Amino acid sequence: MSIAPELDEDLAGLAEARQKARLARRAFVRFEDANQADLDRMVDAMATAAWEASPELARLAVEETGYGVYEDKILKNRYNAGFVAESMKGLRTKGVLWVDEPGRMTAVGSPMGVIAAIIPVTNPTSTVIFKSLAAIKSGNAVVHAPHPRAARACQRTAEVMAGAARRAGAPDGIISCLERPSIEATAELMRHPDVALVLATGGAGMVRADYSSGKPTLAVGAGNVPVYIHRSVPDLVEAAEMVITSKAFDNGTACVAEQTVVIDGEIMDRAIQAFAARGVFYLDGSHQQRLARLLFSETGVLRPDHVGKSAIELARRIGVSVPETTRVLGTVLSRVGPEEPLSAEILGPVLSFYRADSVEAAFKRCREVLDFGGAGHTLGLHAADESIIGTFSGLPASRIPVNTPSLFGGMGYTTSIGPSFMLGTGTWSGSITSDNISPLHLINIKRVAYEVRPWRSLYDLLAGSGQRS
Repeated sequence: MSIAPELDEDLAGLAEARQKARLARRAFVRFEDANQADLDRMVDAMATAAWEASPELARLAVEETGYGVYEDKILKNRYNAGFVAESMKGLRTKGVLWVDEPGRMTAVGSPMGVIAAIIPVTNPTSTVIFKSLAAIKSGNAVVHAPHPRAARACQRTAEVMAGAARRAGAPDGIISCLERPSIEATAELMRHPDVALVLATGGAGMVRADYSSGKPTLAVGAGNVPVYIHRSVPDLVEAAEMVITSKAFDNGTACVAEQTVVIDGEIMDRAIQAFAARGVFYLDGSHQQRLARLLFSETGVLRPDHVGKSAIELARRIGVSVPETTRVLGTVLSRVGPEEPLSAEILGPVLSFYRADSVEAAFKRCREVLDFGGAGHTLGLHAADESIIGTFSGLPASRIPVNTPSLFGGMGYTTSIGPSFMLGTGTWSGSITSDNISPLHLINIKRVAYEVRPWRSLYDLLAGSGQRS
């Protein structure tokens, strides 16, 4: 009696990626008959299920990854299951989208097919919720490829979303998740002929890999986010509270949160005091060096074991005693770049502070920060002077929240930017879009167009004088 050999883990992961892609394609073919009302009913059911499961999923994410804050992860889950899902209501994605009666043209939405969704370790369950909702709203199938360190949390989230969709009429396999995730399995999924689009969230290395997959890709990368506080700030204390809350949220795991605070020299002393009063503990030079060595490798790579920890825990790891009220660790710096590791994006509750004695100096400093790992992402502003806002809008940032937390403004909660959990960074960082991603990015739009001018009139151009009329 012969025994079939077992595949090793790597080969099993590749086989699973191929199988999930094939099954998703079959599900998509069965799904193509779904109309807009069907899609909306499924999204509503999925959103309800995700809302109710948010505490469970948040717990799984924190326990498996070791990153973030349980309560904040519930909020991230429910932001997507509640606020983002609500914003999708009324949005047409399939069939007739709009009609241009004077132009005699009709826009028709058509789904793309199977989406390979790359999921980051920092926001695993919330990202699976968002990408599942967006995929189904646009009539697509989706296969999630999680970071290996978040595999169980993502698998459970996908099960919740798939179960709700199935009960609302979606076919089996329309939402799935790799159970044996790895770099190789994710690459295999992205390259698979049944995959139509890669929807990727991750670090710079992952983004480069996504765009080299040979498939159409929507990818967003890291964000080293500066915020400028000008002397015209409406309320300095409130601005400090907004920045701290944004950066401390979920222990700093959101890439759209502020990383660097550039302060007008005229209000620098008052601002430093305001931040201290709201929970920033400033490290001295030697402690800054310890923190840099803790967080970054010799080559400047962020060490994953220290991501998403609280300010108090990070202080403990470098041997510094801080008050129990500490929410963020602060570092006052004078340089930006590889020689100053703490000026890079830190996925933790750490803020760097810079003094700028002129608007020109502040503009230059913000540009340096964006160029050092944040190009195209987000720039925060706290100012009432419209000329300042106009000047700084010239910087390479896709979203510029004004007088609001960059985290909440950038993801579209406190501003009118499109609500999303995937934020494009534009060609400044190699991304194809600077938009906040929505279901409309996941469809093909056809134009049914009638003749509005006689086709023979084109040849009248030959009889013209050679000059434009």
